[in-house]
Amino acid sequence: MVAAPDSLVWELVKNNNSFMRKVNGSSKRSGSIRFSKESGNLTNMSTYKYSGIANSKTIDISATDDNRATLTIKTKKAATSGKGGKSTIALNKDFRRVEKTIKSQATDNYYRADLKNAALAKYTRVYRSNRVAKGVKKTAPVKKGRN
Repeated sequence: MVAAPDSLVWELVKNNNSFMRKVNGSSKRSGSIRFSKESGNLTNMSTYKYSGIANSKTIDISATDDNRATLTIKTKKAATSGKGGKSTIALNKDFRRVEKTIKSQATDNYYRADLKNAALAKYTRVYRSNRVAKGVKKTAPVKKGRN
């Protein structure tokens, strides 16, 4: 695979690619909304900022089959190797430790600081869905009254 600038790749794939999902709006004025299902896209919006295809540095958080989460980051050799250029980190600690891991991988090593909030939001959604799948329920707080 030939290395190309990120902006050129985006111009080539922004209007038409195999991951694009177009959803019609509720009226003529709203038009259609473009979503994208590629790996590395945290918000599933078809924009340059979140694109997993066009950016050379991407962060992806996904659920695994055993109801856990993984953090996937593109490495430097991803530009030439294709599928093999990703490193995966298991996110199987408690919520606050995982939050620290995501922040350190995204911002502390100057990787993609602009994706920090989107990555934390995606992990929150994955974490909640995994808790529902495992059957973990929050305990109801005991009401303390005057009785």
